[in-house]
Amino acid sequence: MAEELNSVILQELRRLANAIERLAGPAPGVNDWDAADCFVWSPARTHLQPVARPNRVALKLIRGVDHVRDILHENTVRFAEGFAANNVLLWGARGMGKSSLVKAVHEDVRRQSGVSLKLVEVHREDIASLPTLLDILKVVPHRVIVFCDDLSFDHDDTAYKSLKAALDGGIEGRPDNVLFYATSNRRHLLPRHMMENEQSTAINPSEAVEEKVSLSDRFGLWLGFHKCSQEDYLTMIDGYAEYFKLTQDREKMHAEALEWATTRGARSGRVAWQYIQDLAGRMRVALVRD
Repeated sequence: MAEELNSVILQELRRLANAIERLAGPAPGVNDWDAADCFVWSPARTHLQPVARPNRVALKLIRGVDHVRDILHENTVRFAEGFAANNVLLWGARGMGKSSLVKAVHEDVRRQSGVSLKLVEVHREDIASLPTLLDILKVVPHRVIVFCDDLSFDHDDTAYKSLKAALDGGIEGRPDNVLFYATSNRRHLLPRHMMENEQSTAINPSEAVEEKVSLSDRFGLWLGFHKCSQEDYLTMIDGYAEYFKLTQDREKMHAEALEWATTRGARSGRVAWQYIQDLAGRMRVALVRD
């Protein structure tokens, strides 16, 4: 009888322990900075998930944005070398390589400089957890670019306040070893109709909008991306074809690429890449990146 009672008590204790673990959430992850050069922030476990094979293209394949490419590259080099550099907002036309440029520049600078430069991606929905992430990053012996892709804020979204404090505010300020890069289709990170609504309903219209607009001001560099010309688009096509050794008649390839862009209603780096994937598939050529 005593053994039976002890067994029941033990089972109940195990059930209770499991319930407490579930309430406590997942155990914090162990961050291994040597596991990769790129990471994804997982706030639920306060863990930086290593990305073994980042989705990126070589810097030389990003065409039509030479001016902003050079500015971003120089800013990143200065940061990697330990000198002053600015947070960067890359904004503008869809599909013109904003996020691709960030990843490509990071890899190029890391290889050239030999500095332990890490790239940490923060998902848009995890912006509010930035203070926790910065507490982890400020003590690591690496220089870190925190990257948020497709950043924007909707009505009644207060997560932008965490980003404002992380960028330039707060008594502690941004750690010296951390820099922020973000991409967005909007220069001011919120849609125009939201700004107009704020102005029309506020007692002081200018003050109502200023707090949200000031978020963009905390990025020292604004790099604009505009829709590409037909010449730039075909230059992208030629660059991809040469890199992946797609031996196709140039005039035929250009005609197909222009028709491909017409069916999608736009010319951009993304559309060029989609055409190249289609061409390579038809030619049965594997697209192997460096």
